Amino acid sequence: MIGFIVFGLVVGAVARLIKPGKQNLSILATLLLGLVGSVIGGVVANLLGTGSIFELNVLGSIVAVVAAVLLIGVAETLSGRRSVRG
Repeated sequence: MIGFIVFGLVVGAVARLIKPGKQNLSILATLLLGLVGSVIGGVVANLLGTGSIFELNVLGSIVAVVAAVLLIGVAETLSGRRSVRG
């Protein structure tokens, strides 16, 4: 379980490096989105039968990073809208 959390934190950091442009999210938000991306990657890998949710595998890792990049993009869009209105 601790390895899963650490992997999620790494996924968040990698996703932030992959995502172009300046991010207005805190480090904590990025790491939490990486953890959510890691869960999504594990679930997808489990559904495809390549391993369990908590098992580290290539497909789950790729899906986790892609999901985290998308989540960071959505979070940036939502936080940008809030700051424009306020």
